[in-house]
Amino acid sequence: MTWFSFLRENAAFLLAGFLFAFTSSYGQTYFISLFASEIKGDFGLSDGQWGGIYTIGTTVSAIAMVWAGALTDRFRARSLAVWVMIGLALACLAMAVVPNAVVLIGVIFALRVFGQGMMSQLSAVSMARWFEATRGRALSIASMGFSVAQAILPVIFVALLAVVTWRSLWVLAAVLVVLTIPLQLRLLRLERAPSSMAAANQSAGMNGRHWTRAQVLRSPLFWLMVPVLLGPPAWGTALFFQQVHLTEVKGWELVSYVALMPLLTTTAIVATFASGSVIDRVGVHRLIPFYMLPFALSFLILAYAQTIGQAAIGLVVFGLGQGMQSTVPASFWATFFGTRHLGSIKATAAAVMVFGSAIGPGVTGALIDFGITFPEQMISLAVYFVFAGLCATVGIFRFQSALVATA
Repeated sequence: MTWFSFLRENAAFLLAGFLFAFTSSYGQTYFISLFASEIKGDFGLSDGQWGGIYTIGTTVSAIAMVWAGALTDRFRARSLAVWVMIGLALACLAMAVVPNAVVLIGVIFALRVFGQGMMSQLSAVSMARWFEATRGRALSIASMGFSVAQAILPVIFVALLAVVTWRSLWVLAAVLVVLTIPLQLRLLRLERAPSSMAAANQSAGMNGRHWTRAQVLRSPLFWLMVPVLLGPPAWGTALFFQQVHLTEVKGWELVSYVALMPLLTTTAIVATFASGSVIDRVGVHRLIPFYMLPFALSFLILAYAQTIGQAAIGLVVFGLGQGMQSTVPASFWATFFGTRHLGSIKATAAAVMVFGSAIGPGVTGALIDFGITFPEQMISLAVYFVFAGLCATVGIFRFQSALVATA
């Protein structure tokens, strides 16, 4: 099937996945961190205190995702999405009126669990479940929602921040979420049944089994993948969370740095489609040993970058990893463990990833308070990415024979 035919025949479902990903942006770190200076200023917070608040709220949201994410095994996306999006809109409104730092913890929790957590979960699980032979393509297209939002929202909201109060912009975010609800309902009016409701559409994992979450947690492969699950969300989140600090240390204008986001996004889009095509042709297990390398290299480049031009190179390389991150993990769970219990399995993985995004800002913020700048930290973080990639490679080589056995 050609790309054009694939898009034409599945337009409604693919656009729904795209919008799920796009709407998750209001709970993503790169969006929340745009208001870091204003939040710290209003509540008198240091980098470490702000990072600590973010870590607590996000950690609790990671715990909640273990339960909440499993709801995608029980309910259709159409039904579940309405409540998730209402929750996200209310969280945005809560951010607009948050009175103090204590309440801010709860608001961060709500933004993270409804935005980054459940909206991303709906996008990834729906694509992995609705499509099998073309799973890589579907995940690539849906993941464009993350990339497009990351390209345009920071530029728009930073520009508006110069003329509108930061609290008013969170009201705007809530309105945008609400406006998306009727469109999603229309797109999903003929939603396909989840694989858990239609045995004929189920795709088995290793050794022809439909793995449960308990079985996955007992598999050494899961634990060998944990460093990979933690790495990009933890330190990639820190990269966006500390972007104000990073530009201050480097002596760059924030608006100039944010203006590089479309360049990062363009690279991520290319990498997303390329990795999706490779997954469909040769399998996700061929990509896993390599997809930590762009993260490691980009952190080294950014650590030593002196100019905005050098920062652009680092972000382009980071975009390569981010593009692969959009397709590889979701495809991995469906391929190695099957789709029958994909929601609960992916929820566990999502909880690990959300926890990673919690510790990243907290750890890096605390180190900044101790006098270790984020650029100085990035060298050690690059080493972490290499270590994570090695762990994943060991797991893939150990278990790929079980995957072949399902053919």
